[in-house]
Amino acid sequence: MSSLPFELAAATVLGREHARAGRNNQDALWARASEQGLAAVVADGCGSGAQSELGAQLGARRVVEGALSLLGQVPVDSPEFLQRLGADVLCLLQAVSGQLGERAIGEALLFTIVGAVVTPEHTLVFSAGDGLWALNGEVHRLGPFPGNAPPYLAYGLLKPGVVALKANSLRPTAEVDSLLLGTDGVSDLAGLAEAQVPEREEPVGPLSQFWSEDRYFSNPDALRRRLALLNRESVRADFPARRLVRVPGLLTDDTTLVVLRRRQGRA
Repeated sequence: MSSLPFELAAATVLGREHARAGRNNQDALWARASEQGLAAVVADGCGSGAQSELGAQLGARRVVEGALSLLGQVPVDSPEFLQRLGADVLCLLQAVSGQLGERAIGEALLFTIVGAVVTPEHTLVFSAGDGLWALNGEVHRLGPFPGNAPPYLAYGLLKPGVVALKANSLRPTAEVDSLLLGTDGVSDLAGLAEAQVPEREEPVGPLSQFWSEDRYFSNPDALRRRLALLNRESVRADFPARRLVRVPGLLTDDTTLVVLRRRQGRA
């Protein structure tokens, strides 16, 4: 396994509106380390796709596994790295659509990607579509795009080269202290810093909590529990009106994030 000096926290939660509609969580995440480095990805399936969580899950895993495989062949700081990685993911999607038919592209294979590859020398952040990433506390939003239609990598199955994995940042790993990758639900979460946590007298707080607070790394379930708390529906009794008042959770969309933080005392 990788000896990189980072600890990782990751979680996903079903959005309020998807839960109300009886839909699955269409986000996915995957992260893994190898001897060559570490790769992590969040993916968000197209909301109009009947089974887009399938593409998001397949895509997230393929991006990570493909990236780790490429690290032994192509330097991460080479433009060829993302070109070959995108081609590898499209190869998988082509095989799936070949089995299920072209209709599967719109129904199941459209998803956004926000990812990172970390080696001892370089850290690469890349994307295709909307979402959010934050490096050393500096937050960058991806999108929104016109008509709320982000560029999906799978469009390359219909028109080769129309969408490619985009490099957002390439930094020496020695300069990286924290890195957050998020789907577009995290963009919404970033705007809720002053909102009140359901059933608690405390604010949601800024995104920086997720890389600055130790609890999210010491307890592997702490991040998921925090997201679930923010999206919990609260119910209280209005006795004068003789009715129950329901206050919905705060996260309307599926919300998924992966956070890397440099271990204290490690160079």
